[in-house]
Amino acid sequence: MNPTAPPNFFVEFARDLRAHLDICHECLALFTVENRRLRSPQPWQSGEFSDQRKRLLPRLESVLIKLRGSREFWQKMTHAERERCGEIKNLFQEIQNLLPRILMLDRENQQEMLRRGVLPAAQLPPTASQQPNFVASLYQRHAAA
Repeated sequence: MNPTAPPNFFVEFARDLRAHLDICHECLALFTVENRRLRSPQPWQSGEFSDQRKRLLPRLESVLIKLRGSREFWQKMTHAERERCGEIKNLFQEIQNLLPRILMLDRENQQEMLRRGVLPAAQLPPTASQQPNFVASLYQRHAAA
């Protein structure tokens, strides 16, 4: 283990990654229900989903701040040291598999809201983030660093 890492680094890092994964699962569940409602002929009630998104945001921000702090130690480790952290590797893989699904579903929801006229075009994310390979290219750029 890298001597500059805190004593409980792996335990805390895995805990924070699990928390992030849990939030990702909550986002996927929320966006899935939202997608079903948007595709139904029923009138759209955005308040329920908007409130749930607002409650998820501070939790997501909090866990991301913790993960940023751990990133420095993780990146300083050798490849061999990282390979021994099977749970952390698996958590990274789960998150990487889940994020594109979440982003694509959120994009579909935004497009459906636009079709219904309930989302102003100014609230759409930049066009770069709507490219199908955008997330994959981000991962590739950061993996090389």
